[in-house]
Formats: sequence, C-alpha cells, structure tokens
Amino acid sequence: METIAPLWLWLVFVGFVLAALFVDFVVLKKQGAHDVGVKEALNWSLIWVGLSFVFNALFWWAVKNETGSSAIANEKSLEFLTGYLIEKSLAVDNIFVFLLIFTYFAVPTAYQKRVLMIGIIGAIVLRTIMILVGGWLLAQFHWILYVFGAFLILTGVKMWWAAGKESDLEDNPALKLLRKILPVSKEYDGEKFWTVDNVNGVGKRIATPLLMVICLVGLTDVIFAVDSIPAIFAITTDPFIVLTSNVFAILGLRAMFFLLQAAASRFHLLNYGLAVILVFIGSKMMLIDVFKIPVAVSLGVVLGILAITMVWSARTVPSARPD
Repeated sequence: METIAPLWLWLVFVGFVLAALFVDFVVLKKQGAHDVGVKEALNWSLIWVGLSFVFNALFWWAVKNETGSSAIANEKSLEFLTGYLIEKSLAVDNIFVFLLIFTYFAVPTAYQKRVLMIGIIGAIVLRTIMILVGGWLLAQFHWILYVFGAFLILTGVKMWWAAGKESDLEDNPALKLLRKILPVSKEYDGEKFWTVDNVNGVGKRIATPLLMVICLVGLTDVIFAVDSIPAIFAITTDPFIVLTSNVFAILGLRAMFFLLQAAASRFHLLNYGLAVILVFIGSKMMLIDVFKIPVAVSLGVVLGILAITMVWSARTVPSARPD
C-alpha cells in the first residue's frame, strides 16, 4: 500500500494518539466518576475538532515539502477533511446506539465516561486492523470497490427504512447470548465490571451490568466499522489518510456523545441524512471506473446533506404535550 505521507509524519501521528489517550486515561481519570456537563463536552469537542484541523495543516505542509506541489497538497488535505467529516457524521449514528444501550441498562451518567474511554481504545485498534486489511485487499483486488459500494448503498437503504422507528434491545441476539454466557448482577458496583454475589453464604464472582454494556459497545464498534471503513475508501485509498481521518473522528467521540446526549431530540431526523450520505458514497464507488466524482464535490454534497438534515430536524422538533 503506497502512501504520500513521510515516515516522520506517521511517527508524529502515533505520538499524538498516545498523548491523547494519556490525557483521557491519566489526566481525566483524576477527575473520577462524574457527570459530564454540556459546557465541558462542548469545550472538549471544539478542542478535538481544532486539533484535527491543526493536524491537517501539518499534513498539507508535509505533502507540499515532499512533492513540491501546492496542488497535490491541497488535494490530499481535502481528502483528509472529507474523510474526517464522513467518519464524524457516521459516528453520530454510533452515538445514538450508545444512548440506546445506556438508557436500556440505566447506566449512571457518572460511569458512562469510563465505558466510552474503553470503547475508544477498542475502536482505534479494530479500525486500524480493518483499514490495513481493507487497503491490502483493494490493492490486490480492485473489484472489491464494487462490493464495498453495493454494501454501502444497501446499508443506506436499510438505515433510511429503520430511521424514526423505536429500537429495542430486548430482542438483540448478542444481548441474549451474553446473558446465557455470563451471570449478571442486578445492581451496579461502582465502576467495577465484576462483583461478588453472596448466595447461601458462598461468594460467587459474577459480572455487573457495566460489563454487559462494554461488550455491547464493542459489538457496536465492530458493526459501524464495517459501515464506515468502506465509506472512507471511496474518498481515498491512501492508508495514512484513511487511518488518520478515522482515528481523529474517534478521538472526539466521547465528548461528542455527551454533547449530543443533551441535544438528541433536536437531531431526531439525522439518520435520514446519514442514509443519503451512505447511498451517495456507495454510488461514488460504483461509478469510480466510469466517472470519478471530485473530492471537493463529495465534500460539498456531504456538508449540504448534513446542513439540510439539521435544519429540517430543528424545524420539526415535536412540541411537548401539556400535562
């Protein structure tokens, strides 16, 4: 797999990710379990978005130095921005599923931060593996692009069909399987994943509901990675751009979760927009050998769909019924 990024930029990226995870797991851990307010979530969201743009500027400078061409640097920087926006948009749907899981298990808000932090680690590892495998497959078998495209179109249609419908975890096969495998306590035991259940004076080690939540969040990461990885390959096949745009979108996931948690009702129609984006990206992949849609056009379409959907959502927020 060929990439335009120099080796030193790969090292900078790895160092940045390690530093970000250090902040999440060490610095923020000192705060302990606490409710994350809208102001804190908004500030962290802005920080992560700002750092993503700073990294993109560094990427532009590195490409310009490597190639001596501002045009190539502009093109590659635009690919990163488009990929980042697509992954960030698809992460919103991921967040809505997290909300459903947290609501179903009545996870105290003070414990949700730890679940998301662990979920972010799992998502980074998983997507790195899938991106490397996907990039190798595309390099060996060009026709896989058409498989990815058809899959995204089908996923978009299914997402449109399911949008607006009430989701229920009770019939989820993964949850049923977990319950058969693991005995689970009825109550939480702080942020612990395991607790001791004293039955007839005998202490039995069983899982807490928080472990069930972690397992379902991990499964959700797998499902959404299968959707989002092909979407970014429609923009670029450069493994560096694919990986960095994905990881930067994921790093801001925790802050974005708490931000959208407070405003979920205002974005109740966003899934329709995400469905259209997936169909568009899938169509772009299917047409790649006939007509290559410019990256700038793709970026404009994605931005336009998101803007229309958000305005549409804001104008159609259901009014509260009087008591």
